[in-house]
Amino acid sequence: MCGIVGWIDQNQEMKSNEKILDQMADTLKHRGPDEYQKWIDGGAALGHQRLIVVDPSGGRQPMVRRANNEQYILCYNGELYNTDEVRTKLRAKGWNFSSHSDTEVVLVSYMEWGVECVDHFNGIFGFSIWEKKKQRLFIARDRLGVKPLFYSVRGEGILYASEIKAILAHPDVEPNVTKEGVQEILALGPSRTPGNGVFENVHELRPGHRAIWEKGKLHVERYWDVVSKPHTDSFDETVAKVRELFIDASQRQLVSDVRLGTFLSGGVDSSAITSVAADQYKQEGKGALETFSIDYKDQEKYFKKNAFQPDRDETYINLVRDQHQTKHTVMRAETSDLVDRLKQAVELRDLPGMADVDSSLLWFCENIKSHVTVALSGECADEIFGGYPWFYRKEDQERQGFPWIRSLNERVSLIRDDWNEKIDIESYMLNRYQETIDETPLLPSDDEAAKKHRYMSYLNMNWFMQTLLERKDRMSMGASLEVRVPFSDHRLVEYAWNIPWEMKHYGDQEKGLLRQALRGVLPDKVLFRKKNPYPKTFHPDYTKAVCEWMDQVLADPDAPLFELFDRKRVRKLNDSEGKSIDTPWFGQLMTGPQLIAHLCQINHWMKTYKVNLV
Repeated sequence: MCGIVGWIDQNQEMKSNEKILDQMADTLKHRGPDEYQKWIDGGAALGHQRLIVVDPSGGRQPMVRRANNEQYILCYNGELYNTDEVRTKLRAKGWNFSSHSDTEVVLVSYMEWGVECVDHFNGIFGFSIWEKKKQRLFIARDRLGVKPLFYSVRGEGILYASEIKAILAHPDVEPNVTKEGVQEILALGPSRTPGNGVFENVHELRPGHRAIWEKGKLHVERYWDVVSKPHTDSFDETVAKVRELFIDASQRQLVSDVRLGTFLSGGVDSSAITSVAADQYKQEGKGALETFSIDYKDQEKYFKKNAFQPDRDETYINLVRDQHQTKHTVMRAETSDLVDRLKQAVELRDLPGMADVDSSLLWFCENIKSHVTVALSGECADEIFGGYPWFYRKEDQERQGFPWIRSLNERVSLIRDDWNEKIDIESYMLNRYQETIDETPLLPSDDEAAKKHRYMSYLNMNWFMQTLLERKDRMSMGASLEVRVPFSDHRLVEYAWNIPWEMKHYGDQEKGLLRQALRGVLPDKVLFRKKNPYPKTFHPDYTKAVCEWMDQVLADPDAPLFELFDRKRVRKLNDSEGKSIDTPWFGQLMTGPQLIAHLCQINHWMKTYKVNLV
C-alpha cells in the first residue's frame, strides 16, 4: 500500500511551495517507505509514498498518461483484485498497457469511464486523479472504507491525504478542535461519525463516495451502498453462494509480487482465510503458507475467562496449522512491547485509540513485516454475518443508541461538570445514532424484526466495522505492512445484507450460516468454537504500567487531559486500577487498564498535536 497527498489551489504557484508538499508527504513515509515521488505543475502538487507490492518498475507514481488532448496524473493507495478483468475490458476498447500494475488499470479506467470507473473495481483504494487541462481533481474511496482518504477545503484550494497528519503538516492548518470535535471524542470515541475528521475543517471522504473538485468547488456523491431486496434463495442455496463468494474473494486477494502470509487467531474467520490460502498455495506449488498469531507473556498464568473471552486460542491455532502444514510463527508480546507503543498508536491514528488493542496489533504487524510484506486478516465477518452479542442479546436489542457504547453514565461521571453542561454527550450520541438509522435502506415488506436486523447491520457496517478497519489500516501501515480483508469484498457484503437473520443465526449460533458455508473447510472443533475477540493481555504488569503513566499525568498541573476530565474522579479510577468502572468504555475489551490507557492516550494526543479547544 501507499500514502498519497495533494494540494490544489489555482491561486498558488506550487513550485514555490514544493517544500510544503514534501513535509506533508514526509509524515506518511511509514505507509510507503520504498519510494517517494511527486508531480508539480501550476496550481497542483501531488505526492506519493510507495510500498512496493506489485510491478516494482511499472507501478511508479504519480503516474502520468496522455489521451484525448488531456494529461491525467494519478496518485493511488490500494489494490485491485479484478485487475485482469478490467484490463481485458479496456483492451477491448482499444487501450494499451505498458505494465502489469493495477495502478495503470485504475488510471486508464478513469480515462475511459470517468467518475464511473469505481463501479468497475473490486478492491480497496483511496486515490486522486488530476486532469491538467480541465484543472479538475477526482478523488474516490473504496466501497467499505478499507483504505482512508481525508480532505480539507481551504478558500479556493483543497488539501487531501491518506492520513490527517499530512493535512495538519500544512502551515496554514491549525490543530483546532471545536465543540463538535470534543463531542466526537467524549461521546463516541474511539469511534467517530462517518466523514468526521474531528479537527476543525478536516473531513473524511466516506466509504463508497467520490468527489470532483473544480473551479474552487467540491461536489461529493455516494456511488455505492447496500441495496435492500427480497432474499429468494433457499438455505442450501444461500450456504453455497456464501461459500463461493468467500472463496473467490480470498483467492483474489492472494495476488502479490512479494511474500504473503495470513493472520491466524484460531477463530472461524482467520482460520477460513488461512485454509483457502494454504490450499491455493499447494495447487500453485508455492510451498507452505506463512501464518502468524499473537500471544502475551504469562498469558496462561493470568488469563481470566469471561463471557467475551471463554477460552484461549492456542489449541485451535494448532489444529489449523497442522491441517494445512503452514509455516506458523507465534509472536509473544512482553508488557513493555504494548506500553511502549501506546503513544505511537495515537500518532498513527491521529486520534486517541483503543489502548493496547491498538498497540499490540502495531507490535504484531512490526514482527510480521520481518517475514512478509502482505497479510490477509479476518476483519468484517462479524459485522456482515452477525457475530457480535449485540446482534442477538435482548438487552442490546432494546437499548437505544450504539450497543458497543454502553458506558454513557461512566463517560459522564469522568467528564468535568462544565463540559457536561456544554456538550450533552447523550444527545449528541443519540443524534448520530439516529442519523444512521434514518439512512438505513429498508424494504416496504420488512416487518419490525427485519427492520431491527437491518438497523443493527447498517450500524455495524458504518460504525463498528469502520473503527476496526481504521485500526487495521493505521497499525499495519505503521509497520509498512499491507493487510487485506477478504470479508470486506463488496459482492459478499451485498449478498449478506439481504440474508434474513434466521438464516444468519442458523442453529442459534453466532455466524451460524457462515459456519455451515465453511463445513469441510475447517475442522469441526474450530468451526463450531464460540466466538473469541482479538486477544488482550491480562498481565498485572500491564495494569501497573498504565497506572504509573496516569500517575505522571495526574502529577502534571498542566496536563491537557484535565481540560476535559475531572482530575479527582480520574485519580479515583486510577487508584482502583480501573476496577471502579467495570463497564467497557467501548466494544467488549476496553475495561479497567484499557480505559486508563485510553485516557492517557487522550492526554498524549492533546499534548503532542497541540490541540486547541475552540
